[in-house]
Amino acid sequence: MTATLAPGLAAQAASAAPRQDTTATATTATTATANDPLAPFTHQKPDWRRCGADTPARFRCATIKVPLDYRSPGSAAIDVAISRIRAGDAGKRRGVLLSNPGGPGGPGLDLPLALSKDMPKAVTDRYDLIGFDPRGIGRSTPVNCGLADSERQWPRHYRPFGESVRMAKSVADKCRAKAGGTLAHITTRNTARDMDVLRAVLGEKKISYFGVSYGTALGSVYTQLFPGRADRFVLDSAVDPARMWRKMFQIWAPEVEPAFQRWSQWTAEHAAAYRLGKTPAEVRATFWGLVKRADRDPIVVGGDKVTGTDIRLILRREFFTVRSAAELVAVLRDAAAGKPVPEFPTAPEDGDNGVSALWSVVCGDNAWPRDPQTYYRDSVRDAARYPLFGDFVSNIAPCAFWDRPAEPATVVDNRVATLILQNEWDSQTPLSAARNMHRALKGSRLVTVDEGEGHGVAYGMAQGPANRCAQDTATAYLVTGVLPAEDVTCRAVPGRKPTNPAPAAFR
Repeated sequence: MTATLAPGLAAQAASAAPRQDTTATATTATTATANDPLAPFTHQKPDWRRCGADTPARFRCATIKVPLDYRSPGSAAIDVAISRIRAGDAGKRRGVLLSNPGGPGGPGLDLPLALSKDMPKAVTDRYDLIGFDPRGIGRSTPVNCGLADSERQWPRHYRPFGESVRMAKSVADKCRAKAGGTLAHITTRNTARDMDVLRAVLGEKKISYFGVSYGTALGSVYTQLFPGRADRFVLDSAVDPARMWRKMFQIWAPEVEPAFQRWSQWTAEHAAAYRLGKTPAEVRATFWGLVKRADRDPIVVGGDKVTGTDIRLILRREFFTVRSAAELVAVLRDAAAGKPVPEFPTAPEDGDNGVSALWSVVCGDNAWPRDPQTYYRDSVRDAARYPLFGDFVSNIAPCAFWDRPAEPATVVDNRVATLILQNEWDSQTPLSAARNMHRALKGSRLVTVDEGEGHGVAYGMAQGPANRCAQDTATAYLVTGVLPAEDVTCRAVPGRKPTNPAPAAFR
């Protein structure tokens, strides 16, 4: 894979020269359009209106048009919904701070509201907080494939494999039938290009950015395509840009194994509180005993029957936050003994748009293997290597039956100044991914939260306890523009309760 995209927005038009600013310089709109096929988009004037009767008056929304296909900007256009909260102090204003909460498939239109509450005044005084629903998502010409409930469930166990193949093909076929002409263009690269159209529409030479989880992938691709337009970028809980996307999902299996060992050690040290075992070996035996029991005879929890496969699917994330996992396993133990227990928490189900957009992005960003047997062999291998989750992560996905991507994958390799925040124990984007992002972004600094738990670190996006050291480092960078002289290590205490659950859209 090579970075074939020029740094200018118009680079996708044949023979269009790359440039560092798409703001019109011609004297007439006609001349600008002739010289720059993106001028009709970059010259838009947003019609800002109050986002809703139940939202603050300062929270304004608008809709802009962007090209469906940047290689042919005049062929078709789609909507991108945008939002803004103006900087609190016009005298201190630095510019705009775009944001993305994660996904792929997560809407970001309401994110400025959350950030305005969780970011310190030193930041909100200096930046207009800008949100947007990425293309294909929410109010931005959404992709909806009409998927059944069972087709929206992922990851899924690879056995029986024939059923997994049929399910994956059904999803791909439905998406092609419902949105075939759009799918190839719902990609991270095109969303980054949309961000640059938004930059021009807002009249800014550069943008600053706060992206979480998938938002780090989007931010890194923007720095690759538009390095001269990236101001102060903070990437929280980083995706490995070289693993997008199948390898990024596959990494969950090997990463959960040491998290499980750490959890069993912590839980044994707190045996008096949870009564799951006095030694790590006893704790692990308790857990696997419950899994085997539930596979043989599902455990009834809050009226629902929970199998051993269900337990592993749910607990895979929880093992990275030791207290949460201990509490949930204790609930399972009591339920198996017939004791009354609260409902077993499960992750909120994504709607049709969220799942449809997710597959559009991860299948459109780069090519996946086409042969189903590749997925079967990998699943058998990983199931043996990684008992906790290996039989999920390599299973066949709709991408095996997706149309080929319209463009090669973007290789991230640049020296744009960025700040990366990362918990040591992150269930979705592990520390190894952040380190690889750090290597790809050679101008970056990495803030590692030693013993930090959960997905997300700063500004109300943490699923685990917030870390003041990491957040203060990010704030200092956003306010001053000065990166730390070297990488930073912050400290955390395992087992603390979360202080601020992340928004539902954050995955």
